[in-house]
Amino acid sequence: MQKIIRGFYNLPPSPTGCVATIGNFDGVHLGHQAVLSQLAMKGDMLGLPAVVIIFEPQPNEFFAPDKAPARLSRFREKVEALRSYSIHQLCVLRFNKKLAQMQAEEFIQRLLVDGLNIRYLVVGDDFRFGQDRQGDFAMLKQAGNKFGFQVVNMHTFSVDQVRVSSTRIREALELGDLIQAEKLLGRPFRMSGRVAHGDKRGRTMGFPTANIYLHRCKVPLTGVYVIQMFGIDGEPVNGVANVGVRPTVGGGRALLEVHLFDFDKDIYGQHVQVHFLHKLRDEQKFSGLDKLIVQIKQDCEQAVAYFVEH
Repeated sequence: MQKIIRGFYNLPPSPTGCVATIGNFDGVHLGHQAVLSQLAMKGDMLGLPAVVIIFEPQPNEFFAPDKAPARLSRFREKVEALRSYSIHQLCVLRFNKKLAQMQAEEFIQRLLVDGLNIRYLVVGDDFRFGQDRQGDFAMLKQAGNKFGFQVVNMHTFSVDQVRVSSTRIREALELGDLIQAEKLLGRPFRMSGRVAHGDKRGRTMGFPTANIYLHRCKVPLTGVYVIQMFGIDGEPVNGVANVGVRPTVGGGRALLEVHLFDFDKDIYGQHVQVHFLHKLRDEQKFSGLDKLIVQIKQDCEQAVAYFVEH
């Protein structure tokens, strides 16, 4: 990805135009990947750059923050995933009151026509936009006929004869079905962040942890997992991780704590990726630290056995 563009006012002149797609791209799953491939192929055919348009925050987070589902990927994680594909520009539109109240016709004119000079657009046939969701696929087709750009709907991508979607992946994660989640994502589910200093309690218990603050209102999964960490020397490094609020020691916001096997290097401040491979158990509250330590030992033994088997 060559450039990230934030907002309408930063759109550069585009005399030749571009090919583009609009969506949340939460998780950048196999369905999204199919769209990105479709877009890149069309861009190559036309000799035009490929542009992905996303919103921050996502629209459902703006309209109903308390009811919005947990994100599969934070903004940085989404950008990291999109960099793997032949995308020239990422256009990030801040979803605020002004954008929510913009008329659909103005959205088309300012973004697609004047801003991007779009020649080819891929969207879902259920895509809605503009004030009161007045804009739809049919309106985009009409605009395409008027301004000279092609509008096509995203091809449905299915696994096991069911459409791949971010919702379906969230459901798999909630059930602890990481195999299904990986099948839909095309890779293991992962979360990333910077290793931060914690309260050092894990070290005193004999299980030092790398602490990663998730900076999320909601997390898509909780519990204890077999993991691999990337972004450090010797990657991947095997380990076990807890995602949750640490009820036994009075934790607060959700935290990702990772205990790495046979690893004693200083990784504070490093940006890492944690791949979730298998769920061991739900997070639970113990009556004391002694019982928690016994359980952690069992978790580590089960994780080591998992890696031996796999």
